[in-house]
Formats: sequence, C-alpha cells, structure tokens
Amino acid sequence: MKRLTIRARLTLIYGGLFLLAGVVLLAVTYVLVDQRMPQPFGVSLRDLPKTSPTTPSGQNVDNLRGLLQEVQDEAKRNALESLLTQGGIALIVVSTVAIAFGWLLAGRALQPLLQITGTARRIAGADTAGRGLHERIALTGPADEVRELADTFDEMLERLDRSFDGQRRFVANASHELRTPLALNRALVELAITRPDASAETRQLGESLLAVNERHERLIDGLLTLADSENELTERTPVDLAEVCAHLTDQAGKQSPDVTVRRALESAPTSGDPVLLERLTFNLVENALRHNVPADGWVEVRTGLVDGRPTLTVSNTGPVIAGYDVETMFQPFRRLSRERVAGTRGFGLGLSIVRAVARAHGGTAEAQPRAAGGLIVTVTLPPA
Repeated sequence: MKRLTIRARLTLIYGGLFLLAGVVLLAVTYVLVDQRMPQPFGVSLRDLPKTSPTTPSGQNVDNLRGLLQEVQDEAKRNALESLLTQGGIALIVVSTVAIAFGWLLAGRALQPLLQITGTARRIAGADTAGRGLHERIALTGPADEVRELADTFDEMLERLDRSFDGQRRFVANASHELRTPLALNRALVELAITRPDASAETRQLGESLLAVNERHERLIDGLLTLADSENELTERTPVDLAEVCAHLTDQAGKQSPDVTVRRALESAPTSGDPVLLERLTFNLVENALRHNVPADGWVEVRTGLVDGRPTLTVSNTGPVIAGYDVETMFQPFRRLSRERVAGTRGFGLGLSIVRAVARAHGGTAEAQPRAAGGLIVTVTLPPA
C-alpha cells in the first residue's frame, strides 16, 4: 500500500467504500425481500379447507397442500437467487464504473499538486543555484488548502529570487567599484617608478606593489566574471570552440615554453557569449599550465563534436589527485586540501568560473583525475 501513488490509494478507497456500501445494500434488500415476499398465486396454506386425512378428499387436500408448498418454496428460492445473481452482477458493473470515475476524479483533484511538483522539480533541476526562481505556480481555482499551499510556495520563490538577485548585484557592483581605485593605484605606482630621479629601491618597491595590484585586479575580474556567468544569457552569437582554443593556446605556448602544449582541434560550433567562452577556455588552459610538473610536462587541448555536442577537453600532467577531491576544485576559493587559497598560486576561482559559464550556456563541466597524475576536464555545450 505504501508503494502506491496517492491517486491509486484514493481510487482504491473510493472503490472500496462504494463496493462495501453496495454489498450492504444488497444484503439488506435480500433480507427485506425474504421477509416481505407475498405467497405465490395469492393463496396461503392457511386458506385451504381442513379435512380428515383418512378420507379421500382429505388425502387430496394434503397432496395439494404439499404441492403448493413446494411451488411456493421454489418460487421464493428462484426469486432470491435471481436477486443475488443479478444484483451481484449489477454491483460489479457499477463498481467498475465507479472505480474508473474515481480514478478520473482523483487525478483531477490532484492536478494542482502535480503542477506544484512540476514547478519545484524544474527549479531544483536548474544548473545553477538561484536560476529558475523566476518561475511561479500561479495556481487558479477555488481558495482551498491547495491554493493556499501554491500561493505560499510562490511567495517563498519570490523572496528567494530577490535574495539571489541582490547577491549577484552586490558582487557585480562591488567588483566594478573596486576596479577604479585599483586602476588609480596602478597608474600612480607606474608614474612613480618611471620618473627619472626614482631610486632603485623605489623601483623595486613599485614593482612589488604592481604585482600585488595585478593580483587584486585578477581577483576582482574573476569575481565579476563569476557573477556575470550566474545570469541567464540574453544574447547568443555563433562561436567555434576550435578557433577560441587555437588563439589562446598560441599565447599560452609563448608564455610557458617549459610545458608542451598539444592541440587536436576540430570544429565545434556552438552559440553563446564569446567573452565568457573565451574566459572559460583561458581558465582551463591557465590552470593546466600552472598546476603542472616542473619537467616533461604537457597540456593537451581537444575540441570536436561528441554525440553531436560541441566538446572541449583539456588534459595535463601534474600531481596525483584523489577522485573524491575533484568536486572540491569546482567550489569558489577552494583547493584540493579544502582550505582557502593563499599565496601566489591563484584564488581558486578558475574551475568554478568554468562550470558557471558552462551552465549559463546550458552545458556541463566535469573533471576526472589521470592515473599518472594531472586532470582531465571536459566541457560539453549545446550545438549551435
């Protein structure tokens, strides 16, 4: 019983109650008919004349009385059997129809709950937290308990939607506001170290400040990209992942000559935001180069169509990574050790931005460790 759906359980309850009421009604009718059935032919055994059984006429009367008794019993029995048989058949037919109508009525009564469940399932299946909260149930009908539940659910969705929108706006606004003083600091430091009378110590200090300033700029840029990629794409343009990877890997090969960059680029046309897709590819290649072995390291970039979907795969050599640590790398500000990043190795935003951009385009970003060390990251996007 616990494995049945609510609709099936309601139908069984309706059908069971109807069948039980029918059986009780049939039994009561049987008893009443048995007690109130009149004598056949309108003649009662008490109406026959009484004579002595020793006379011939008395024997004939006794025979007639016995014959009439048998006829009455047979007629009564046939009537009651006919009542049970025909009544039982009618009860089965009507119960079947009642169960069918009960199934339809239960489905109609549960339709609002199915609508609520469908909306909740779509929101829960959204690729990114907060996406899909703009949907509403907007249930119509009488102001009953189900309507109240739907309205409460819509109110909760509205508050969550405002909360997530406010969070994204805060990150975007904070990132924009922080860019201005950083740009001003960079300009002032560059002006100070390029003056002819600047000392060697001043230039060295200025270069250190520029490195710190650049690191902060990259952090702000990463936060802004992460906030932008959390939003729905409003415009899409055709983009070929092979062209993006060819451009970025040419630059990466010049910046990291110690690591071999291998390419196997086949056309992988998709549609989306070119800036975000370029940032996705850049983060993958930069991470693959940064987290590599000191010698004999390599990075392999592949693009192409897999099952008709544009796919980008970046593999690299590097330290051995446990399988249970892979998902941690997609969390913002997290490293393999599950500690917040520090130092000069990055901010832990690279793969989180990759997954956010992929989901904003309706795709996926997954990773799996290589047995010999390193990582294989696969990004799958919808076709153009």
